[in-house]
Amino acid sequence: MKAAVTSQGREVNSPVDPRFGRAKFFVVVDTETGEFTAADNTQNLNAAQGAGIQAGRKVVELGTQVVITGHVGPKAFATLQAGGVKVCTGAAGTVAEAVEQFKAGNLKQASAADVEGHWAT
Repeated sequence: MKAAVTSQGREVNSPVDPRFGRAKFFVVVDTETGEFTAADNTQNLNAAQGAGIQAGRKVVELGTQVVITGHVGPKAFATLQAGGVKVCTGAAGTVAEAVEQFKAGNLKQASAADVEGHWAT
């Protein structure tokens, strides 16, 4: 399974970014092989609006089946859901740790957004 993890860096030892739409990177991890690539999301860091929608479209285009993140807003959630991508929230630690949390069933699959739009840490 391909999982996109919101990240502050390009590596699996990078910290998880708790934000979806304004995460610096998406580290796409094959949960079976451990192979990964990084996708830059900096175009959305300072976007006045639409960051969640644009980030959601990017993740769908990357061909992932699940997003692992700290939090997700309503527009991003709707975009991901429309693209058939599951969303798991509550991730923390490094990208590798978040993938392990997901594989162990310790992350909650979201049924809706868990923050308002334009949420920031």
